[in-house]
Amino acid sequence: MSRVDRIALFLCFASLLVNALLAARVFENIPHLEDEMTLVWQAQTISRGQAVVPSPPASSAFLVPFVIDDQGFRFGKYPLGFPVLLSFGMRLGVRDWVNPAIAACALWLIYRLAKKLLDEPTALLALILTATSPYYLIQSANLLTHAWSLFLSSALALAWLDTFHPPSGASNVPAWLTVAVAGLALGTLALTRPYTALGVALPFGLHGVLLLKNGPAAIRRGVLAIGLLAGGVATLHLLWQATLTGSLWINPYTLWWPSDVIGFGPGTGFRPGGHTLPAGLSDALYGLLIANHDLFGWPWLSFLFLPFGLLAGRRNPRALMVSAVFPALVLLYLLYWVGAWVYGPRYYYEGLYSLTLLSAAGIAWVYRRLPLPRWRALVCRHPSPKALASFAFTCGLALLFSANLLIYTPLRLGSLKGLYGSSASVLADFKQAAAQVPTPALVIVHIGEDWHAYAPLLELSNPFLDSPYIFALSQGSQADAALPGQFPGRAVFHHFPGLPNPAAPQP
Repeated sequence: MSRVDRIALFLCFASLLVNALLAARVFENIPHLEDEMTLVWQAQTISRGQAVVPSPPASSAFLVPFVIDDQGFRFGKYPLGFPVLLSFGMRLGVRDWVNPAIAACALWLIYRLAKKLLDEPTALLALILTATSPYYLIQSANLLTHAWSLFLSSALALAWLDTFHPPSGASNVPAWLTVAVAGLALGTLALTRPYTALGVALPFGLHGVLLLKNGPAAIRRGVLAIGLLAGGVATLHLLWQATLTGSLWINPYTLWWPSDVIGFGPGTGFRPGGHTLPAGLSDALYGLLIANHDLFGWPWLSFLFLPFGLLAGRRNPRALMVSAVFPALVLLYLLYWVGAWVYGPRYYYEGLYSLTLLSAAGIAWVYRRLPLPRWRALVCRHPSPKALASFAFTCGLALLFSANLLIYTPLRLGSLKGLYGSSASVLADFKQAAAQVPTPALVIVHIGEDWHAYAPLLELSNPFLDSPYIFALSQGSQADAALPGQFPGRAVFHHFPGLPNPAAPQP
């Protein structure tokens, strides 16, 4: 391990601590988006070895977003890849460290990938660009699937290159191992985010077709082995759907929203007449606009060095293939009717390394065409224009990094604290008021139209409704009066979020 490798490893460990700190301070280690709440619910279910649970009585009183009641059973709509991983964290009592740790491991893979395609100093720059990216920090600290997906995407890219472009000289890594890693990474990505897996696989798949056509027999066998292994793992997704819905071909997404499908035309999304290509282009342009801010925290300038990176890598087909992952995701998601911007354009996140590697290569390309700044040349009476340009470029980069770390990232992350009213203070207030509440207890929550006053309380319950406190949304006085009979042995309390005394015994 070189000195630069050791620096990179230290930065990855530091990133783990930063990610965990942000998860605790910004996101307070609780879900904020409906997607996060569903994933946590599914992980709780899987942690007990179950895929589904019986639907509770009066199921509408026990609302969990994107959790479906069908034929007497209740299950979440998302694929099993990430909930399984999160369930291990729950069993070990380290749920809040899962994404920060996985993101730090992905950072190391991105460094290794950059080192394979570029050189050590530029690879270290790519690592620093990634680690300080608000885009990266947001996904590393929340409870969504993207940190895990980035890890799998990076593992696929690195293993693919190690298989078909091994390092010169003797290698201690057998070919069968890199083939297995590539196939398992792609297959597991399909179990986590199936549609994203198609976008990530697209550049490598096109390369695979060329290898099947022109490569020697050993190379062709490697391509086929990766495809078969990935396909075999991905078929577990169909078995998962069959376990949940009773059919291999029913997508649980459509049981929540029948129009939640890929494509254009009637029956896709909620726009009149369905999703359209102009709408997809509009969503993509808006997502790229946000990415041009969130990528490095340089408003309007985060894509500044991408053209120079393309220029630097124009004769490096391996780098161009890896750089194609991000645009492949943008292209593929034109077909999906909904965008995602609150946490950044996260549907493209699994191609993050495409942008950070290209940007690092672009910065290096520009810098190497300028002379190193020498103080003697700068302080002399007539410094050369090249020396001044080099000094200005160095100062400009320092200014951009400083503006991100001191201004943009604190403001961007700060805007996410307490998002949609989900705050640990809601739980703290309840715990203080509930200190007088004997357990086990059924707590009926009275809210207005905004259900987010109820959502954080799901952290104190579980899918099996056998926790000390279970929470039910008030469905009206008559329905509320019938609920205690469904849960004998529990004290009944009413909870009024936002009032000075939010929990009060039932008269």
